[in-house]
Amino acid sequence: MKKALFIDRDGTLVVEPPVDYQLDSLEKLEFYPKVFRNLHFIRKQLDYEFVMVTNQDGLGTPSFPEETFWPVHNKMLKAFEGEGITFDDILIDRSFPEENSPGRKPRTGMLTRYLTGEYDLPNSFVIGDRLTDIELAKNLGTKSIWLRNPEGATDELAAHGGVLSPSLVTDDWDTITEYIFAGERRATICRDTQETSIRIDVNLDGNGHTDIATGVGFFDHMLDQIGKHSGIDLTIQVKGDLEVDEHHTIEDTGLALGEALLQALGNKRGIERYGYTLPMDDCLCSVALDFGGRPWLVWDADFKREKIGDMPTEMFPHFFKSLSDAARMNLNIKAEGYNEHHKIEGIFKALARSLKMAIRRDIYKYELPSTKGVI
Repeated sequence: MKKALFIDRDGTLVVEPPVDYQLDSLEKLEFYPKVFRNLHFIRKQLDYEFVMVTNQDGLGTPSFPEETFWPVHNKMLKAFEGEGITFDDILIDRSFPEENSPGRKPRTGMLTRYLTGEYDLPNSFVIGDRLTDIELAKNLGTKSIWLRNPEGATDELAAHGGVLSPSLVTDDWDTITEYIFAGERRATICRDTQETSIRIDVNLDGNGHTDIATGVGFFDHMLDQIGKHSGIDLTIQVKGDLEVDEHHTIEDTGLALGEALLQALGNKRGIERYGYTLPMDDCLCSVALDFGGRPWLVWDADFKREKIGDMPTEMFPHFFKSLSDAARMNLNIKAEGYNEHHKIEGIFKALARSLKMAIRRDIYKYELPSTKGVI
């Protein structure tokens, strides 16, 4: 079945004028950063039709004469064509919002030809900078990409009633293309035993948002470092037999987190694979890792205290061993210093930075980072 990208114009392909929102002169024509190379890549590598869908309030009326619109629009199309980008369909609604036109986004009146069953709409996308674009995707039955700064997006969606859920929120066309080409890197792991009940959600391409509750306060603080400093969205909810001790909670969290990372990495194509040394006050902490598929832990860090916060220090190497085994990664950890809190926090932060380096994906070099051909 055919697939399509339904792409908004102003604010998505070109920068929307900040004052009157009308792109009615060549002086106002400015292309959205990175849009050329990314649409060219998608056009060359994938099989989506390109459909431009735009509302142009009052086009053809005295408030927006056609003679001010078409020279700029045609200049824009010519620039895209020069970069090997053509649009299979261009749909323009000229109505004002108060007219409630059936063709005006988010309504689907202009898009009836795509609703006949010929198109694989669940695997098509609407890409735009407004909530009306996300609502259009819902009405069409496609996925949606909201082109805006992720900061504050959750609150805006909630204020809209929480009924819209874009597949991706980003203000970067590089991220859009990576998502469309290589897919999302998310995983959910539920691990239930007679000792622990664990749910972990990871998004490797997130923004470092965390929601962590294991019942062990200091452990929560350390796991929070992983999300915040790696950029991975991380939700960890654990109910363990803390009435016995912390052992099972910490060990099983390490196993589940490692499994989630392994699953989210998928085929590992295009990743950097290797990952960091960082100082923290009196400490120097080094975490080197390799997602090469062969688990191993080297631990060179001594702790003189029995506990830091409510977490036994003997569980530190045990957690990292569980993590490396389940993630099938080589993990080499070393820490020097005097302050025990700083040492372990430095280790977790160094792990996070190593993860950030290693999971970085380059779709323009979409190969396995191995001479063996498999990792």
